[in-house]
Amino acid sequence: MRIALIHSKQDVAGVNIRHHLEALLAEGGGWPLGALHTLTFHEVDGRLIYQDRIDEAVDADLIIFISRHSSAQPTPALTVHVTGNYDTADLGGEPGALAPAAPAWMHAVLRNLAARAPEGYRVSYEVTHHGPTALSTPSLFVEIGSTATEWADPAAGRAVAESILSAAPGETINLIGFGGTHYAVWQTEIALASRGAFGHIAPARQAAALGPDLIRRMQEASRAVAAYIDKKSLPSEETERIERMLDDAGVIHLSESEILEIGDLEWATYLRVRDLAEEIAPGSRIHIHGLAGHGTPVPVRVVPDLVEETVKINKDGFLEALEEFPVAHLSKGSTEVLPTFIAFENGSSRLASDITTLCVKLLLICENAVIDGDHLVLRKVRFDPEKARRYGVPKGPLFAMLAGGKAVEIEGRRITPDAVQTTSAKRIHIPGLERNT
Repeated sequence: MRIALIHSKQDVAGVNIRHHLEALLAEGGGWPLGALHTLTFHEVDGRLIYQDRIDEAVDADLIIFISRHSSAQPTPALTVHVTGNYDTADLGGEPGALAPAAPAWMHAVLRNLAARAPEGYRVSYEVTHHGPTALSTPSLFVEIGSTATEWADPAAGRAVAESILSAAPGETINLIGFGGTHYAVWQTEIALASRGAFGHIAPARQAAALGPDLIRRMQEASRAVAAYIDKKSLPSEETERIERMLDDAGVIHLSESEILEIGDLEWATYLRVRDLAEEIAPGSRIHIHGLAGHGTPVPVRVVPDLVEETVKINKDGFLEALEEFPVAHLSKGSTEVLPTFIAFENGSSRLASDITTLCVKLLLICENAVIDGDHLVLRKVRFDPEKARRYGVPKGPLFAMLAGGKAVEIEGRRITPDAVQTTSAKRIHIPGLERNT
C-alpha cells in the first residue's frame, strides 16, 4: 500500500511529528508501516483543512494528515478523526460533504496512542468536523492538541510518530457513530475495548442536521456494517428518529455491550447468529460468551426447567461459567436465559451435554437436590404463613424472623422455623442423566 504522510510547514505539531517519523525510520527497528508499505512525505504551504483534491497530486492509497488540534478548552490531547461537514463548512471543505474514512487505520492508531500517550494527555476520536472533503482517497487526521506547548512537545511528537509507524490494522467491525460530545467519549471507549472501528461520527449537537441521505453517505464513506448511538446524550425522540433512518437504510444499530460481546466472532458469522436468534425467539437479545471465529451456528436445546431453576438459584455462577463455553445465550423480556442456546454445528452435541452438566452441578451445590435415575429432584423448603397463623403467630416482624430461620416466642411457647415450613419437590427429567453422573 502507498501511504502519504502530509503536513503543513506552518503547523508546529505537523513538523514535530514528521521530524520524529523520519528519525524513527532512520533508526530502523522494523516498524510495520515502513516495512509493509511505501511511505512518502509531503509538505504543503497552507492549512491542511483547505487541501481539497490533494490526493490527485500525491498518488496514494491512504493519506495520513499529521496536524495540530486547537480547542477553546485547552487540554493536552492526542486525537484521530476523518474529515467532513454535516451542515455548514466553517473550517474548510464543502457543506454537507464527507471524505472517505479509513476506520481500521484510525482504530489501530487510536489504540497505539492510548498505549503510548505521555502522562497527562487525553486520547480520543474527534467527531467529523472540518475539511478537506473533496477527496477520493481514504484519509485520517492524527493530531496533537491543544496549545503551542503541546504542539512542540517532543514527547507528544514521538508518541504520535510511534503510534503511526506501529499501526497494523486487523479485522475490525466498521461503525458509524451518533451522539456524544466533540471528543466522542463512548465511541473512543468502545474502540479501545473491542474491534469496533468508527469512521464518521456525528455529535449530539448536530443530530438535527442528519437526514436519510446524509446517514447513507456516512455509511458509504465509512464502509460501515453497523451503527452505534450514544443514547444518553440524545433526546429519546432524536434517538428514535435516527434508529428509524438506520432501519430504513438497512443498517444494524448495536449497543455498547453488543459490540463488546462480539469479541473475536467473525462478522458474517455474527450476522448468521443474529438471524438464528430471531428464528428461535423473535425480538430476543444475544449474549455471546466464548463463541469465536467462524462456523455454522445451530440451536442447542437444554431442558427448560433445568435452565430456569439454575438461573433462579445461581444466575451469576451460571453466566460466569458460560464464558468458558463456545456458545451464545438469548434473553427476552424478563427471561434472562432462554433454554435454547447457539453454538457451532461441529460442537453442538457436546455443548448440550456440557451445559446440562453445569446446571446439574450448580443445583446440587446450591439447592437441596438429589439425582434419582434420569430425574433431578429439587426439594424446596419454604416458610408457610398459614402454618404460622395456626401457631398463633401474628403477621409482621415475627413472620419475617421465622422466614429468615429464627425461632420466636408466643405466650411462652417457642416456635421454630421448621414447624412453620412446607417442603415441596420438583422432578426434572433429564434424558441420560444417570449414565452421565
